[in-house]
Amino acid sequence: MTKPVDVSTKRLISLAPDTWVRWVTQIPDVVASEILNSEFQWISRESDVLIRANSSQYGEFLVLNELQLRYQSQMPRRMRAYAALAEEKYNLPTYPVLINILPSSNAEIPTSFVSTIAGLRAIQDYRVINLWEVDVNIAFEQPLASLLPFVPILKGGENEFIIREALQVLRADEQLNQLETVLAFFATFVLDSELVQQIMRWDMAILRESPWYQEILREGEARGEARGEARGEARGEARGRREELLSGIELALEIKFGNTGLELMPIISQVTDLQKLKAIQQAIKTAKTAEELRHLL
Repeated sequence: MTKPVDVSTKRLISLAPDTWVRWVTQIPDVVASEILNSEFQWISRESDVLIRANSSQYGEFLVLNELQLRYQSQMPRRMRAYAALAEEKYNLPTYPVLINILPSSNAEIPTSFVSTIAGLRAIQDYRVINLWEVDVNIAFEQPLASLLPFVPILKGGENEFIIREALQVLRADEQLNQLETVLAFFATFVLDSELVQQIMRWDMAILRESPWYQEILREGEARGEARGEARGEARGEARGRREELLSGIELALEIKFGNTGLELMPIISQVTDLQKLKAIQQAIKTAKTAEELRHLL
């Protein structure tokens, strides 16, 4: 059996740790010396990457990287907890960074946690990087290999030419070519799946089998097709296929549009025709906003 390719968050950052820490901290001379164990006694998350770094100005410190598929309201409190746990474990000051991959709403994302009780305050600042606000040229010019798989969702990276360019860079490097499944996943957010399949020149089933795809599903708390298939065994093939399609649609709505997209599920769940559900699934891939999809429905 083929060993699964490691395309985890830690793997992405380890491709060019020095360039990565300089980018997230904006400290020109910082150097990554070691990627540390980010598992704490009470908390263990695959999306954390903790890096020991050095700078002539700030000395030795930690860079805590937290990657989120979409921003969640509990993140400020979580960033405070992670930073404190990292400092306690390694006895070093911590520079926390929250990297949001996809937009969830138009609301401004806070850059600090503040709580007050009886005149006592707890404050934790952290840097926020929203990938959809990052210029796509950074991935090619710096170069920042860790950002190449995210090219389709970077600012200005949604066109076919740039995605093909990113794919060429990934395939030309033996260390990077395994990351094309990540690039393909995010390309489906901005291009039709058939075009993505044509660009990648392989069956999209490969994408669904990739470890990164499974990690994305867990991050988004997705209800995938497997659950629909399991329900189908007990409810009959036709009904099971409908449940499978609905689960896939719900997944796509949540990942692409967040809660706004999920608001369409009560309408979609009343559709019984399988061909119409398949058409809706395709429409999600091409719609730019949830409102546009609502009009299509």
